Amino acid sequence: MVLKLGVHVSISGGISNSVDNAVKIGSSAFQIFTRSPRQWKSKELTPDESDTFKEKLGNSPIGPESVADHMPYLPNLSAPASEMYEKSISVLTEEITRCNILGIPYLVIHLGSHLGQGPKNGINQLVNACTKSLDAYNDLGLPRNIVKILLENSAGQKNSIGSQVEEIQSIFDILGKNDYGLCMDTCHLFAAGYDLSNESGVSALFDNIDSHLGVENIKIIHLNDSKGDLGSNLDRHYHVGLGKIGVSGLRYLVNYKKFNKVPFIMETPIDSVRNDVDNIEFVRNFVNE
Repeated sequence: MVLKLGVHVSISGGISNSVDNAVKIGSSAFQIFTRSPRQWKSKELTPDESDTFKEKLGNSPIGPESVADHMPYLPNLSAPASEMYEKSISVLTEEITRCNILGIPYLVIHLGSHLGQGPKNGINQLVNACTKSLDAYNDLGLPRNIVKILLENSAGQKNSIGSQVEEIQSIFDILGKNDYGLCMDTCHLFAAGYDLSNESGVSALFDNIDSHLGVENIKIIHLNDSKGDLGSNLDRHYHVGLGKIGVSGLRYLVNYKKFNKVPFIMETPIDSVRNDVDNIEFVRNFVNE
């Protein structure tokens, strides 16, 4: 089994540097922000930047199908109607556009918070935001959209949308699956109450996802251990195998045959315990030959 495995890499100094950064540490997949994740405004991509990114990616051992963009942190796509909500829709439109320009096929979005207005209102707002953003891109007269918007499951924090498989299904049922897929985050799943610490728990989760969403709709897996306990709703990522999930369940997940073409992206700390290279090597060591 050849595992598509990598981390979230920096675009510092230019977006094409992300390819260099990924290759340097031995990644066979990677995720980026195409802009500062903590600002509303973005710097426009120049043709030189996008061409260089695509050229470097094409000359690397990493295929475009193993690259994802992540939405910035500030937008809240499930928020009640407000100026901030409208800005969130604009950012999503911008990111869809930037992904198309760069040839990145996946855009991971956090589903956001209903801010006390209830899950039904939050889901309606999320669906409206996604639909408006795709329509806005299509109205720009640019080439046909190649980007799938990936809904990332949440850890179940107060007022959050999408911590349960059934809730994500309700969103998919409205949106359809042509332009959408799923980004499954293991830390978030564990924090939301899905026990991934053993094979039986992982197997039960796969059956659950398959019956509600179809495992074939999982396009990216965020492979993160958890600092928080099972069902804690704590979104605190940790080094793979060293958190509360542990090695057994994550090893089984990585070797699950239906995921042999799905990129695994780690969003783990860089500290005195491990760096990105350490985590990549650690995970590669428990792949079945």
